[in-house]
Amino acid sequence: AGTQDPENMGTGVPASEQTSCVKGDPQVYCSGNAGGTESGQVTDCESPENNRPPSEPGCSNPKDSGQLMASYEGKAKGYQVPPFGWRICLAHEFAEKRKPFNANNISLSNLIKHLGMGLRYLQWWYRKTQVEKKTPFIDLINCVPLRQIYGCPLGGIGGGTITRGWRGQFCRWQLNPGMYQHQTVIADQFTVCLRREGKTVYQQVLSVERPSVLRSWNWGLCGYFAFYHALYPRAWTVYQLPGQNVTLTCRQITPILPHDYQDSSLPVGVFVWDVENEGDEALDVSIMFSMRNGLGGGDDAPGGLWNEPFCLERDGETVQGLLLHHPTLPNPYTMAVAARLSVDTTVTHVTAFDPDSTGQQVWQDLLQDGQLDSPAGRSTPSQKGVGIAGAVCVTGKLPPRGQCRLEFSLAWDMPRIMFGAKGQVYYRRYTRFFGRDGNAAPALSHYALCRYTEWEEKISAWQSPILDDRSFPAWYKSALFNELYFLADGGTVWLEVPEDSLPEDLAGSMCQLRPILREYGRFGYLEGQEYRMYNTYDVHFYASFALVMLWPKLELSLQYDMALATLREDPTRRQYLMSGVMAPVKRRNVIPHDIGDPDDEPWLRINAYVVHDTADWKDLNLKFVLQVYRDYYLTGDQVFLRDMWPVCLAVMESEMKFDKDQDGLIENGGYADQTYDGWVTTGPSAYCGGLWLAAVAVMVQMAVLCGAQDVQDKFSSILRRGQEAYERLLWNGRYYNYDCSPPPQSCSIMSDQCAGQWFLRASGLGEGDTEVFPTPHVVCALQTIFEFNVRAFAGGAMGAVNGMQPHGVPDRSSVQSDEVWVGVVYGLAATMIQEGLTWEGFQTAEGCYRTVWERLGLAFQTPEAYCQQRVFRSLAYMRPLSIWAMQLALQQQQHKKASKPIAEQGTGLSTGPTLGPNEAMANPK
Repeated sequence: AGTQDPENMGTGVPASEQTSCVKGDPQVYCSGNAGGTESGQVTDCESPENNRPPSEPGCSNPKDSGQLMASYEGKAKGYQVPPFGWRICLAHEFAEKRKPFNANNISLSNLIKHLGMGLRYLQWWYRKTQVEKKTPFIDLINCVPLRQIYGCPLGGIGGGTITRGWRGQFCRWQLNPGMYQHQTVIADQFTVCLRREGKTVYQQVLSVERPSVLRSWNWGLCGYFAFYHALYPRAWTVYQLPGQNVTLTCRQITPILPHDYQDSSLPVGVFVWDVENEGDEALDVSIMFSMRNGLGGGDDAPGGLWNEPFCLERDGETVQGLLLHHPTLPNPYTMAVAARLSVDTTVTHVTAFDPDSTGQQVWQDLLQDGQLDSPAGRSTPSQKGVGIAGAVCVTGKLPPRGQCRLEFSLAWDMPRIMFGAKGQVYYRRYTRFFGRDGNAAPALSHYALCRYTEWEEKISAWQSPILDDRSFPAWYKSALFNELYFLADGGTVWLEVPEDSLPEDLAGSMCQLRPILREYGRFGYLEGQEYRMYNTYDVHFYASFALVMLWPKLELSLQYDMALATLREDPTRRQYLMSGVMAPVKRRNVIPHDIGDPDDEPWLRINAYVVHDTADWKDLNLKFVLQVYRDYYLTGDQVFLRDMWPVCLAVMESEMKFDKDQDGLIENGGYADQTYDGWVTTGPSAYCGGLWLAAVAVMVQMAVLCGAQDVQDKFSSILRRGQEAYERLLWNGRYYNYDCSPPPQSCSIMSDQCAGQWFLRASGLGEGDTEVFPTPHVVCALQTIFEFNVRAFAGGAMGAVNGMQPHGVPDRSSVQSDEVWVGVVYGLAATMIQEGLTWEGFQTAEGCYRTVWERLGLAFQTPEAYCQQRVFRSLAYMRPLSIWAMQLALQQQQHKKASKPIAEQGTGLSTGPTLGPNEAMANPK
């Protein structure tokens, strides 16, 4: 491709090579037999052998993501792009366009059941939005629409996040804590300029967009010659520039580092551009990173935004860039776009331009010599209603058949935050290391650009043992790491704890509470980006495996916060939407549902959830007890266990009132009184009854450890009676009945019926002397679930449906029983692995991954739920972090095999180092 008229700069690609950008529909992924269900009767509990592959390394023979790459026409593989992860061609289009769940998707019978709740919700929604001018914590009227565009988020834990989509657009923002803005900011782009012999031969915005602003820029990148690859916390975008013999690989890095409580908190991201020249001519290559100050919305409208260049030299390293000052209250911040200056590169900038104009001045500036003019001094503050943007450019020399590297960082400094009520002032975790004054953006940029290679070494040391294990299927390696995005991008906050915020009367009995919260801070993440409640505890039960395995001190901090909230009460009365009854916000000695709404005042005002009075829920107290013991087992922290022991006693005492007939087994209340808050449960139930027995068994173990013989005897007696009642009332010879209501509801096969056993095995219990549920019954129930909830649902290609009738039809008695809950499926898969059904576990979980990441286009926004057809519910949800329970189960399985004689190990999953769970968790590898 030759040079072109600078006044009409095109792509520099011959017309014959441009035609591929207007081809017909690319191929898309469609699962086989996704349309119908297979019908059958529950007949026996033999392990299904049909289609079982031989037990050998890589036995699942994964399909990878070939359909997502079917449109890719390039030859370039990129610079050091790993083999495992989620890969998609930038030209890919998802054929299936689902809708968010709403009232139109509810059956007439369920609509009638929930009519009162619906009317009360409308009244509450109107008051919240029109009178209080607030955003509802769950907005069922204005759901976030489907956008199949998201990629790895930037930013560490708790400092805010910015998501760069897989097509290259900056499109999802969480700078104000817990509050999301889903919008693409057009000016936020990377642009490449190539020059040969002093002349610009190619200049292109690296975006497939064709916007109505900045029209002087060359948009419309050919997506057929580019692909995106995600392996969180890193991502790679590979651009093959047709006709130029040049390949660009942009590597995005965020410091998500297990067991690191400093760098993991930093609000930064790094973009490393490796440019490869496959031609015989030398080139000058420039990458321009442009960024708007703000998002172009209401926060920017008053004006007063301004930019200024900066240069920071420290320890022999120089970083140059732009500071974008955004002083809007209540949470002002400064963004830094920066680049590393080396002997081989030149860094230039443009301080300010109008992002809503044609952009001709900036474009021509770059086109002229591959650099920007670099004016000195700060810009004038923006006028009301007028936008302002800036750009930083790095230029390097590209030898024939050679390579060069250009390095950028993006950092944001919002040290002091207020939640929506604008009451309490908090400081983010990273201010401990970079100060609270709001001037840390240059230092953050410098630190990131000088440390990212060290971060990558740590990331590799953590991920490589899993990625290199040939016994794990490729899809699992992608899912395990990419689902971790939610720990940072779940509206997450990580805050310093003011000394006066810890009440003396409640905290006094917990000797480690103050040291943990003072040293490691306060952690909160949302139930979901659409379900805006911090640390929703019934869901954290599933997600907590990721936190306790990777940042165990944050899990302990969360548990201490939950213990404090348990001992508090709020007698303020309010109406609950499902029942219409008036009841207190929070009762003493019961676990709260959540720690509050970021649009209000979390930690000070808890239980934002107003659908049910969760003081009568049957699962929350039990889940606290189970998590306390599991956390003790994995961390070995005996002081934590002793601190939590009185709280566990208090919540179990509260729970005992639900055993009305004193048979050792609690009863559900005839409404949806647990995490399945739309699925009615009556009398003794498989789910809550199983959690109860597991919690009672754990209390026996804790009593032994705490030297409380009387408590041990008490709970041992309850356990014996409860086990007998559970088996007598619920076991039907094939699985545990859903509950004790009249058929057909009681006959439903619940995919989550073994949740109690799941946690017992994860805590080193549940077999041998500590067996609670008969192992043959557990295995048989899991096999029945696999046969019906998995294989007889959607052709076995979509995971496990929550409820299935024994004649092979999904349970449609409620709005949740015919849904697939991704996080529940991953927990179910972990349970199968624990019981030796490893192949079934992988098959079950694979259906969810393929559906979410390859078929529905919901990457980095994994929903709570989807149905077999048409709808999904609650994008970007906490519960799927439970995939880390699968990894724990696999580690425990490997440890067991490693501790056996070689002759007994057989084939299957490869053995790891002979570490117990405590030691394995302490080692990030």
